[in-house]
Amino acid sequence: MIYGASGSLGTNAVQLAKYFGAEVTGVCSTSNLDMVKSLGTDHVIDYTKEDFSAREERYDIIYDTVGKFPKLKYSKILAPKGTYVTIAKLDSKESMENLIFIKELIEAGEIKAVIDRCYPLEQMVGAHRYVDAGHKRGNVVITVD
Repeated sequence: MIYGASGSLGTNAVQLAKYFGAEVTGVCSTSNLDMVKSLGTDHVIDYTKEDFSAREERYDIIYDTVGKFPKLKYSKILAPKGTYVTIAKLDSKESMENLIFIKELIEAGEIKAVIDRCYPLEQMVGAHRYVDAGHKRGNVVITVD
């Protein structure tokens, strides 16, 4: 399960999980359901309409891409020997091998960037405001002439 499946980390996590053959459930808002489905998720949950922690399903891995998934909620749906990963606790040091692997997947077309909007460098403040509003889909790109 990927909580925040429509954001920059989530869109990539969905594609990586599918690449490795996982059955993926994406959690996002109503406006992002179709986009998250298009990335290959097997199941999509609209968190604005359903309390996903009340579901019967149990997940082997839960990846919280926004760092806001309360322990009370994830502990209810995590399988007994499952793993919970949150961006709030990730070590930012990535191994060079992992980065090269991801680069190769991108070059092979296995992972595609999801770009919500592009802003010129001069509108950096507006880009930050948009991202800080918390409703972007995928990535926001800053262009430099």
